[in-house]
This record gives sequence, structure tokens and C-alpha cells, in this order.
Amino acid sequence: MIKLCMLLFSLTLFARENPFFPINSTLDIPISSERVEKPPILKRVTLTLPSSAREIESVIVKYKNMDGSIAQKSITLNNSVDWHLPIFISQNYNLNRTAQKEMKYIKFATLPFISFYTKGKEMQIDTKDKLLRSFMLVKPHRIVCDFKRNINIRTFIKKAKYANVFKQINIGTHSGYYRAVIELDGFYRYSIKKTNKGYLISLR
Repeated sequence: MIKLCMLLFSLTLFARENPFFPINSTLDIPISSERVEKPPILKRVTLTLPSSAREIESVIVKYKNMDGSIAQKSITLNNSVDWHLPIFISQNYNLNRTAQKEMKYIKFATLPFISFYTKGKEMQIDTKDKLLRSFMLVKPHRIVCDFKRNINIRTFIKKAKYANVFKQINIGTHSGYYRAVIELDGFYRYSIKKTNKGYLISLR
């Protein structure tokens, strides 16, 4: 009886609120990582139809959103097809890559203490002011950057004059810093890094 009581007492020393979790407390902490495994870029894939195929009625594309949810979009065709020939799905990746290389940064907006230049999905910010913080807001999708400087100016607004993933920049002053709000044309993830001229924003 004494041995049984001692055994029960020793078991209570290791008892936990949830017995289904491992004893090692480090395993109770959810592990998260900002690293996102990105699949290879779509270049071109082919689809071969069976010999019985004579018409193609529609194409359905199933895709994954930024939040991981799955959706789909379809297009109606109603075209005759030759089943001997493959059907191609492509994004003209090589053409887009060549066009990207040939692009040059174009001035988007400028003030005496900061300038913005865009090229494709990149924005170069030329400034000597320190970036205090940056974060993303939605509806509309926009990047907010706070720069350190004691200044008081009227709200500055500049819209894109041409097709651009960066639609508009709003700049307003606060106590000890000014805020640049960069509106985008859709949903993106972004990264920002220090450069010898200021900062570089990259969208993906």
C-alpha cells in the first residue's frame, strides 16, 4: 500500500493541465517562420487532349491566394481543336524578364528631403532620413513608412501618371517624423532594405 501511494504521488509531480502535450515545454511553443517556400515561376506547360476531343468549351484555373485559400477562375471558349496538337499555358516569362531588365527607374514623386522612383515591382526611395518603421494596411492595400525628421508641411499627394503597381503616394507630417503612404494596385507581400541611396521596396 505504501509503495502504491508513493507511485501515485510521483506521477502527480509530472502531471500537467493537458496530458496530451509532451513533457518538454519547448515543444509546447508554436514554431513559426517567415520563410515562404515559393514554387518555381510558371514558364510554359503543355496539355495533350485525348483523340476523342473535338471542341474545347472552357478552361478552369485553380489558384492559391496569399492567405493560402484556394479559388478558381474559368473562361468560356467554345472552339474546335485538333487533338494532335498540344495546348500551351504560358505567362511569356522570358519576355517579361527581358522587359524587366530593359526597364529604368522613373521618377514618381519628389520633395526636397525625399524622392521616389519606380521600376516594375520595385520602388527606390532616395533619402538621408532614417526609416523608423514600415507596415502594411489593406482596403486599399498600401505600405506605410515612417521617416525621422522634424518638419511641418502640408499634406502631399501624388498619383501615378501611367500604368504602375504603385498607384499613389501620400505624405503627411507628425511630431518628430513624417509618414509616406504608398498605395498599391492589388495584394502583395513586400520587403524593404537599406541601400546607399536610401531604401528599396520590392513587391512579390
